[in-house]
Amino acid sequence: MMRQIEVMMNKYSESHQNKTNIAIHAIAVPSIFFVTLGLLWSIPVPEFMQHYNVNFAHLCAIPILYYYFKLSGPIGAAMTLMTLVSFGGIKLLERADISVWQFSLVLFVVMWILQFVGHKIEGKKPSFLEDVRFLLVGPAWWWGHWLKRMNIGY
Repeated sequence: MMRQIEVMMNKYSESHQNKTNIAIHAIAVPSIFFVTLGLLWSIPVPEFMQHYNVNFAHLCAIPILYYYFKLSGPIGAAMTLMTLVSFGGIKLLERADISVWQFSLVLFVVMWILQFVGHKIEGKKPSFLEDVRFLLVGPAWWWGHWLKRMNIGY
């Protein structure tokens, strides 16, 4: 019997076979993950959260990473790394005095347009239209390629 992560990765892969679509997703999926965290980071927080230097990106990361670890330890670890790198990137934007929410919003729209172009080329609709969980499987699928190259199973 296949584990849930294997079933979901296989299902996701069905609509990601075309090399152009895969290349687009290799750029767009991690970018969308990053800028989604950037948008969450930008939501004003109550004063008590500011006191602890916590924002909505931090709060949303907890259940999302829990979900990834439930699917697979290596995927959970990889997504934790991706989350920490994303937080670091957001901090760099802030230090460079770049509006995190504006940067994130523009890149979010551009990357989603690219993904839909990729699916038009592929000739198959995005997986998340059937099951919203595939919005989270996309980044796991991206990591799955890297984990396989390092001979790490998921």
